[in-house]
Amino acid sequence: MADERDTGTLAARIMGTRVWRSVFRHDYPEADLDRMSTMVTNFFLHLMPAKVHPNSLRLAYTWALGMVALFLTVILFVTGFLLMFFYIPSTDWAYHNMKDLQFVVSFGPLLRNMHRWAAHGMVALVFLHMCRVFYTGSYRTPREFNWVLGVLLWVVTLFLSFTGYLLPWDQLAFWAITVGTSIASYPPWIGETIRVLLLGGGTVGQGALLRFYVLHVAVLPAILGLLVAIHFWRIRKDGGLSRPAGAPGPAAAGPGAFAPGPLKTYALMEVVRGTSPMVGAQAPEEEVPSWPHLLFRLVVLFQGVLVVTMLLGVFFDAPLEELANPVHPPNPAKAPWYFLGLQELVSYSALVGGVVVPGLLILGLMSIPYVDRESDGEGVWFTAPRGKKVALWSFVGTAPFTGLLIFLNARLGLRRFVPEPPQLLADLLNPATLLLVAIAVASLLVGRRTGSRRMAAIALFSCFLSAYILLMVIGTFFRGPNWDWIWPWAAGGRQG
Repeated sequence: MADERDTGTLAARIMGTRVWRSVFRHDYPEADLDRMSTMVTNFFLHLMPAKVHPNSLRLAYTWALGMVALFLTVILFVTGFLLMFFYIPSTDWAYHNMKDLQFVVSFGPLLRNMHRWAAHGMVALVFLHMCRVFYTGSYRTPREFNWVLGVLLWVVTLFLSFTGYLLPWDQLAFWAITVGTSIASYPPWIGETIRVLLLGGGTVGQGALLRFYVLHVAVLPAILGLLVAIHFWRIRKDGGLSRPAGAPGPAAAGPGAFAPGPLKTYALMEVVRGTSPMVGAQAPEEEVPSWPHLLFRLVVLFQGVLVVTMLLGVFFDAPLEELANPVHPPNPAKAPWYFLGLQELVSYSALVGGVVVPGLLILGLMSIPYVDRESDGEGVWFTAPRGKKVALWSFVGTAPFTGLLIFLNARLGLRRFVPEPPQLLADLLNPATLLLVAIAVASLLVGRRTGSRRMAAIALFSCFLSAYILLMVIGTFFRGPNWDWIWPWAAGGRQG
């Protein structure tokens, strides 16, 4: 007991010094008002709002996808920073550095494995977060621009993973980047320029490795950090996370929730035109303090993400093949897994797969909040029960249709009858083009039948999502030498 009293007294003396007070402005808060004051004045905590609506705490609404993606980003930054101490961006040293990490550096395999799986997880989680925002209609006024920022964040995340793919300098990395940069060269007029800028020449070599390294560790992380900061700032300024009309108030947050007084007072501070998005979007009595309701949830979530990433790093090694060999390409050479859907489309038409689909995808995603002007169902999954049916039937129906197109192309494709068809004819009569047209027609039919742009958008997005996943699975498991169809259980392993 004496030791405990001495320890408490010492701690109290330290926290009472002028030096401590100059760094920490508040003692450990015990009341809600003190907690909110601490949230505002603390550098790290002020990134979160002092108060939050209980609907934003519902796991079934957000699934915490955005925060998991953010925590994976933190893990990537920390592990990547540590890995930089043991890596030289040179074709003579890069692969040997990977071997040193594997066999010489203490905890080297764990660091590299965690970095690898966190990168793959971040690509998937950012996309899933976009899907959640779309299906809950959370891109509507005043959040349109923040949706655009989210699309840009997804693109930057893809390129971050893509640029890191080359750094091990093994066969898998070398030929995946060779294929990926070939896809980037398909846009007319500027495609080859983009490829040369990425590679620093005509082939994957020292120039490409150095450029990918600089992009991966400096340029793209800086862009990502800026976009994330603006993204979170806009969430605060746009009224927090979206929520349905009539969402339950503080009673849903459990004991300890903020209980407003019976009276509200107002003061006229200034006369201005219009209101900010925050006015009318939130009311103090509808919210609960972020500490402890949000903060403790985030602490537990981060610990869970860290534990899962570490377990993946312990039990699953990041792939490392033999040293890159430019004269012995694997058959087939495959792009990174998240570009395999595009590679499958490019195998039918370079114009459609390498230019039309990526361009329409990015522009279409950015235009969604400006095309969908409806206001009903914001903050509700699929907007309404019929939205859930539209999403389900669109997703399920696209898969067999896509498979049928690929089967008919193999049996009755244009090239079986005309080995060297005119390029225009080849671009028009192939599974990629027919799939694109079919998805557009299906979306228009849904929109006409329901009289709702929102339903048409749900159908379009769900069809694209289904086709993208299926094409990625086909490219990963069902394509073998010469990009011919194979059954995965009848062939030896896969690449990617």
